[in-house]
Amino acid sequence: MAWHSRPCAVRGRGAVRLPGLPAIWPHLDLLRDPGERPAAGRHVEQLVWRWHGPLDTERFAAAWQSVVDRETVLRAALTWEPRPRLFLHDRARADVVRHRAGGAGWDRLLERDRRRGLDPRRPCPLRITLVERTDRPPGAGPETRVVLTFHHALLDAWSVRLLMEELCRAYLADGTLPGGERRPDLRDWVGWLQRQDPAPARDFWTGAVPAGPVAVLPARPGPRTRQRGRGRTEVRLSPAEAGRLYRWAALRAVPDSTVLEAVWALLLYRASGLDGAATVGFGVTVSGRGIALDCAERLLAPMRNCLPMVVRVDAGETVGRLLTDLRDRALGMAAYEWVSTRRIHCWTGRCADGELLESLVSVDTVPRPLTDLGNELADAGVGLEPEPARGACSDLPVALLVRTGGDGRPTLCVDHDRDRISDADARVLAGHFARLLRHLPGTDETATNGSVLAVLAGEALPRIAPRSSGARPAGARLRLGPTAFGTAVGRAASAP
Repeated sequence: MAWHSRPCAVRGRGAVRLPGLPAIWPHLDLLRDPGERPAAGRHVEQLVWRWHGPLDTERFAAAWQSVVDRETVLRAALTWEPRPRLFLHDRARADVVRHRAGGAGWDRLLERDRRRGLDPRRPCPLRITLVERTDRPPGAGPETRVVLTFHHALLDAWSVRLLMEELCRAYLADGTLPGGERRPDLRDWVGWLQRQDPAPARDFWTGAVPAGPVAVLPARPGPRTRQRGRGRTEVRLSPAEAGRLYRWAALRAVPDSTVLEAVWALLLYRASGLDGAATVGFGVTVSGRGIALDCAERLLAPMRNCLPMVVRVDAGETVGRLLTDLRDRALGMAAYEWVSTRRIHCWTGRCADGELLESLVSVDTVPRPLTDLGNELADAGVGLEPEPARGACSDLPVALLVRTGGDGRPTLCVDHDRDRISDADARVLAGHFARLLRHLPGTDETATNGSVLAVLAGEALPRIAPRSSGARPAGARLRLGPTAFGTAVGRAASAP
């Protein structure tokens, strides 16, 4: 059974002009082509919560419509006719779908929902699905899974978690979000982007990305896989293993994410087959919220970004040196994490093939929750429990997605293009990554990159097939000149 909420109108707002949008918008590159079929599920992510206790669907739908009425980003849409522009609509339909499903059909339902996709050319780039559990044991209370499916062109996971908080607040207030218009919002963020001087960012990135060849794939060339679609291979660290790794990193004054990046860099170096020193490159995700804009941490926008991390790896140098280099590069990038990867590729002369982003390390980050919300939900007989994030399909051949569950156990997920990396080779890559992570806490300050990689001596390298003819690389998507984009952001009534 499917159920949809009714549409609702909001007060009109004045048009806002946002010139130069193509140069500043970080996620236009997510769409290869204006005519691309939106239902393919690409660049669509899902976050899931377990709702324990009673759920009034009418009040829930009204609450979600109230949030849509309030939040500018939920009434935004991208359009390419007659020229690419961002529109802020007066109205948007709060899309809520309700299903009844047991545990056996859960994964299939999620996959069908993701592949249904979302069209960023229409307002409200987020859909909510309520899935009532029908396989609860006798005596167990009601449970509903709340699935938030969204498109990365206009939202990121950080924003969606904030939206879930607002939805709960509106639900507790009988379906109406309390408070007035919320600022800053999407308009403030775009305005902030427009005011940034690109010259310092250009100087930084041209210095951070050296000329010359860069090793970008953690696998050696191999044959076609004869497989299709995206695949995922997971490896988990135990809480004890995670604790040892955390303490080892803390003694070296680096965060956990830097250790993960260092291991990935070592695998890239190993796959390059080079002796001595080599330059390796991969993408890293950043929240984009460390900017000088009031309340950026609570802002709803597609601020999460992917940036190239390029570092020199030498087998004879210590792992500590590699960790320090990566940490310092991350600190330097922090001031310019709002820059689009398309701009960086242009500035560094790599627009033709975009070879800097062929793999990715993504560590899940979350906003600080509202401290009183959990208690208010509990008073209403409701418990809210997040499930592990389900990432979007990437265009990259391979990506390492790292998340930590409620039990403190990190999960390392290798997401791969099965047309280029087989499931078996992805398992090899994930296993090598986990082995190096488990090995590092047993090393001291004298350990070199070469000695750490010696742990994998005799192990076959994973293989990757060449790119299909005619396929465009990740960095070459939708390259538009700075004046090719429409300069107006207007108001429009949403389509029925």
